[in-house]
Amino acid sequence: MGKLKLVSMLEENKGCLGMILVQLAYAGMAMFSKAAIDRGMNPYIFVVYRQAFATITLAPFAFFLDRKNPDHPLSYTLILKIFLSSFFGITLSSNLYSYAINYVSATFASVGINTIPALTFLVAVIFRFETCSIRTSAGIAKFVGSGLSLSGAMVFAFVKGPLVRLMKCSNSMNSKDSNEKWVQGCMLMLAANFIWASWFVMQAPLVKKYPSKFRLIMLQCFFSCTQSSIWALAMERDISKWRLKWDLNLFSVAYCGIVVNGISFWLQLWAVEKKGPFYAAAFTPLILIFTALFSLFLWNEMLYLGSFCGAILLIGGLYCVIWGKNKETQINENQDKVDAKEEMVV
Repeated sequence: MGKLKLVSMLEENKGCLGMILVQLAYAGMAMFSKAAIDRGMNPYIFVVYRQAFATITLAPFAFFLDRKNPDHPLSYTLILKIFLSSFFGITLSSNLYSYAINYVSATFASVGINTIPALTFLVAVIFRFETCSIRTSAGIAKFVGSGLSLSGAMVFAFVKGPLVRLMKCSNSMNSKDSNEKWVQGCMLMLAANFIWASWFVMQAPLVKKYPSKFRLIMLQCFFSCTQSSIWALAMERDISKWRLKWDLNLFSVAYCGIVVNGISFWLQLWAVEKKGPFYAAAFTPLILIFTALFSLFLWNEMLYLGSFCGAILLIGGLYCVIWGKNKETQINENQDKVDAKEEMVV
């Protein structure tokens, strides 16, 4: 009985668990991409190899797993939509992110990512993929949860307070660039996050038209690799910069390509299809917590009391968002059942 109960619980919460794994993957992306680019790797070349690893990783899954699904024809119009989605959502956002992270810390990059749920909610409401009613408890919870999550991210990052000495800490990593570069990096990071939030919303209609999720994300990664290659070749023509060695740079691009662009992208598409774009984006506040913990143990960065207070707000906001979304789903399902019964009576 215990095993059956555990399996049932995992089945009911597989969406939540999948999104938590995605946030762990993104926390690693912030750490490893920052480390590789700080070591001198060209950010545009980094994106090219990242997309190449993702395409190669997804190819066998797309061939063997999606082969069981019914054939979905790729019209020229659909290919164009996938190409534009790839350019706008993956190529542009990835290049902006990789360039901006050269001027900000990994933790700050994670703070910026926490704007994605609010931005996704805004874009989704504009295009009517999400409801925006504050007359229901579910709608209020989604609004309040978004605000708490964003507030918690800001508190986590900028409010210090007393130092919490969990271990012997050294000075935290500081930006080596001027204030002008720091501001430029922040603005580019915000732009990348807005584009990434828009990509979430783009996937909902694409998945409906082309449900083979592995093939869909593989095509987007392939198009992004091609697009990024053209851009990187125009920006960096020194062949020696393109060579990969058995070092941190190779591990970083392989990790970001295989784990983030490959596995995580598929999990996000799955969540968008099952729960909607806002649900998939609502878990991003966890990236900040995971990144800070990794930074503490790997780079000996200092943690302050404000960080823990921010974490409490983040988790509280995340709970409100998930509760609101689940409540809204239950109401819609009950209404559908009532409508179905009325139709049967008629």
